[in-house]
Amino acid sequence: MEFQSFQNIEKATMMNRGELFRMGTALLFIVGIMLFSYGRISAGENGVLLVIAAMIGGYMAMNIGANDVANNVGPAVGSRALTMTGAILIAIVFEAGGALIAGGDVVSTIKKGVIDPSMIPNTDAFIWAMMAALLAAAIWLNVATAIGAPVSTTHSIVGGVLGAGIAAGGWGIAHWETVGKIAASWVISPVLGGIIAALFLYIIKRTIVYQRDKVSAAKKVVPYLVAFMSWAFSTYIVLKGLKKLWKFDFLHAVGIGFGIAVVTFIIVAPLVVRASKKLSNDREAVNKLFVVPLIFAAALLSFAHGANDVANAVGPLAAINEAVLNGGITEKATIPLWVMLVGAIGIALGLALYGPKLIRTVGSEITKLDQMRAFCVAMAAAITVIIASQLGLPVSSTHIAVGGIFGIGFLREYLEANWARTIDEIRDHHDGADSDAVDEFLDRYEDSSMHEKGQMLKRLKARSATANLYKKERKRLLRFYRQELVKRSMLLKIAAAWVITVPLAGVLAALLYFTLRGMLLA
Repeated sequence: MEFQSFQNIEKATMMNRGELFRMGTALLFIVGIMLFSYGRISAGENGVLLVIAAMIGGYMAMNIGANDVANNVGPAVGSRALTMTGAILIAIVFEAGGALIAGGDVVSTIKKGVIDPSMIPNTDAFIWAMMAALLAAAIWLNVATAIGAPVSTTHSIVGGVLGAGIAAGGWGIAHWETVGKIAASWVISPVLGGIIAALFLYIIKRTIVYQRDKVSAAKKVVPYLVAFMSWAFSTYIVLKGLKKLWKFDFLHAVGIGFGIAVVTFIIVAPLVVRASKKLSNDREAVNKLFVVPLIFAAALLSFAHGANDVANAVGPLAAINEAVLNGGITEKATIPLWVMLVGAIGIALGLALYGPKLIRTVGSEITKLDQMRAFCVAMAAAITVIIASQLGLPVSSTHIAVGGIFGIGFLREYLEANWARTIDEIRDHHDGADSDAVDEFLDRYEDSSMHEKGQMLKRLKARSATANLYKKERKRLLRFYRQELVKRSMLLKIAAAWVITVPLAGVLAALLYFTLRGMLLA
């Protein structure tokens, strides 16, 4: 008993050491930002504000890494295509690469144009508002990460800018039409992502999983799936990930993606044929063909995320830097290299220190993922962004990925319930037959293709059409059985976190703005 107690104490101590290490490393990063930025500014009140803003920007970047990056690599980890360590390393390299290579030289200081900065009375008020927005968004992201809720960092900073802007310039400062579109994306993003992910999974099941010879079916279908994935991700990267380096219209982006897809198909088709020779004829074996595409998907999603969402951390910081150096309020600001580094390093550090919690949540705590299902989530992420960008709809990559996972889970529930109903029907139609005959029919049914399954059920029902009606009522009672493959508690928690993100960040930012103004005017 004493030995067990000693082990429990030692285990608790090790956990506390790990938490202290993470917190200490994060604090060292913030202190490093303080010392570095302090050495680059001139004396004065606004110079000190820039130092404080740089520290808040680093804190925000770490929270983006801890929360938002999980959406890019979580499905790959949950499906065991990548280990946690491998996923974090890939995400760090490609997130930082996307930020530094394709993050751009100029950033929008007012994310999504939710307020009119010209209505803020003076430069000091603008600086305080941006600081309040940044800090409010970072605090909310920290809380969301702690409770295990993947939320949109874009919506967090939008809420922060909106709340601080209203506090500084009144209700008329807000562009409510833009805010309304962002609110609509709470529904559009997850629903569209869920539908697309579920559709791809259903296609894979019909063309591969439900076939008698799964390996032969995979040899034909997988190269087309990977080529289509190459088209989607190439188009996605050209439109979103590289938009600050080169401007391409939609048709050119689609053309580039199509060319890459053709090359991919030519390369992948013989590789899939070669790999399939070593596979057994079951789902688990065919799953292995999706591992490499998933690794590429995680890397490309991370690159595009780094190129786009680093602005959530450094946009307000770049605005404050511009206001301090030039004394003006602007909607566009040049990003100094040191500001971009704060965002890139902060995201990487936050992912390494605190990312595993949300990666596990996204990858395994909503529904069970394998490589096929994770592939469908990745496809949904790219295709939804492409569709939304052409329709002018504001969507969140977080909402798309999580919505895709829920869509897959609910499709699995439907298919499982449908399978259970089918088995009940088969057993009822075999009423009076010995158990060996029933089991033999079920074995043949399970190994058959979709077309053969339909023919078998049709012949079975024709043979037993004269069955007593009361059996149908008994069978209907059995159909109420449904296995829940999606955790409803996670659904409610995540949905609640999404709904309150913008208003909560806004209220917090307004309070912080009034606090900062009161402190600095005192």
